[in-house]
Amino acid sequence: MTRILVVDDEPQIRKALSVNLRARGYDVDAAASGEEALSLAAANHPDLVLLDIGLPGIDGIEVVEGLRGWTRVPIIMLSVRDAEDDKVRALDAGADDYVTKPFGMNEVLARMRAALRRHHPTPEEPVVHTTGFQLDLAQKSATVGDATVHLTPTEWAIVEVLVRHPGRLVTQRHLLQEVWGPQYEHETNYLRVHLAAIRKKLEPTPGRPRFFVTEPGIGYRFEPETQPDAD
Repeated sequence: MTRILVVDDEPQIRKALSVNLRARGYDVDAAASGEEALSLAAANHPDLVLLDIGLPGIDGIEVVEGLRGWTRVPIIMLSVRDAEDDKVRALDAGADDYVTKPFGMNEVLARMRAALRRHHPTPEEPVVHTTGFQLDLAQKSATVGDATVHLTPTEWAIVEVLVRHPGRLVTQRHLLQEVWGPQYEHETNYLRVHLAAIRKKLEPTPGRPRFFVTEPGIGYRFEPETQPDAD
């Protein structure tokens, strides 16, 4: 059975998540603090961690850093709506995704399934196929239908970072550092301009992107098969 570690200092949230997950066949460990979370993770090796950012003592970001010292287990952060900076810090520390409180159980389960699938990836293929376009990572070429689409070197660099992390939220800071270098981590306007150009070239409906999706204020994700989302 898949083992989930639930970490939240609010008893009602901890209980609700534990009851719902057990009802769906998951094994569940529950922790009320960062210290307890790290101890349970070391003892029981969960398959996925649901982790509150705002914990007493060791906070959620420190827990992420502690886990990433020895495991690549998927980590989904639980955060309040106004904790945008903390979300970015957690993602940069190594978290895989986040869910904003208050959340619905269906959303939590969907993000868990996606994170668990990514944790057991199929061997990387040099060609990425979607219903809208095809990317050849080895040849650095893009096609829409039978037509070759020209991406500038910067556009291609952005696309490649996102495509190599399918379904995973990549922060603006990480993208900027990967493409332009560490001194450009605050120039988020660069990303908006280049993502608009990428969508115009690759998205069937650029104004409602299906594949290159924005998480406002946080970053971007590549979704090979997702529902339309607005920028």
